[in-house]
Amino acid sequence: MTVDALRAILGSPPVPEGSWEREAVYVSAAALRRAGPARQVAEAPAGGPARKIAERPAGGSAREIAEGLAVRLRAVPGVRAVQVRPNGFLVIEVAVPGEVVREILAEPVTPAEVPVPAGAAPWPEAPLTWSNPGFVVRYAYVRAGAVQRWARDLGIEAGPQGVSGQGKGGPEERRGEPEAGAGFRPESLDDPRDRAVLRVLAELPSRRAGRDAGRSGRYLSCGGGSRASGGGAPGREPGWPAYLERLAESYHDAFEHAPASPKGDEPPTGTHVARLWMARAVRRVLGEGLTALGQAPPVKI
Repeated sequence: MTVDALRAILGSPPVPEGSWEREAVYVSAAALRRAGPARQVAEAPAGGPARKIAERPAGGSAREIAEGLAVRLRAVPGVRAVQVRPNGFLVIEVAVPGEVVREILAEPVTPAEVPVPAGAAPWPEAPLTWSNPGFVVRYAYVRAGAVQRWARDLGIEAGPQGVSGQGKGGPEERRGEPEAGAGFRPESLDDPRDRAVLRVLAELPSRRAGRDAGRSGRYLSCGGGSRASGGGAPGREPGWPAYLERLAESYHDAFEHAPASPKGDEPPTGTHVARLWMARAVRRVLGEGLTALGQAPPVKI
């Protein structure tokens, strides 16, 4: 798992950067966190007054630490390139952004519920229109589940061979989900709309880390430090409702313009299967987020 391997080296999940339309890039401030502040020591030259000078930390400067981390990161399978910015930030490009789908589906479903005060639901139940962000999120959850049913009706399955077309009622029809990654080709998710969904999904590990830190009143910042979470329910930083809204909006765009189901007489392809897996990942993340915010994921709308 690429992100898991990166986290093991960096100590915390990297944060995705940019649109991911052309390249999938993460950034990390791990070197800045490890460098720490420089120590001040006094020096008294012969015949002169004592003066203070800055001494480098024992572990080296942020740039030196980042260079060392970069060597290890370049050896991780799935990492295409690693750059070190002058300020010590690491820029990590992954070769196949679609791998984030496999990683999400391989994780156990353990939503952590965030306490939400009575009457403080993030969105209203009505109206059921695009002007209501809550409807947008809940409808995306329902749509992501609907494509799984449509795929079964069309005989599209993500089996070990990638694509099968047994037709409705054939031996391939089943109600359970296959194991994460079976027949899944993440490189097929190369449409700009697929990439937009992957970009938002890639925020999940760092947002989970921020949510968990938020329970103690602090959350990790992209700049490498931590800040007080401020008001609101514990764990609501850094903006889970807004995150779910962005994920839902990007998925609606992909659902309508880069569908997971073939159109007309179009045969099913590996791209359709990959989009089925992506829809599963979207549904899982939206379901986790809704549950965490005290909202029951809808069965239908």
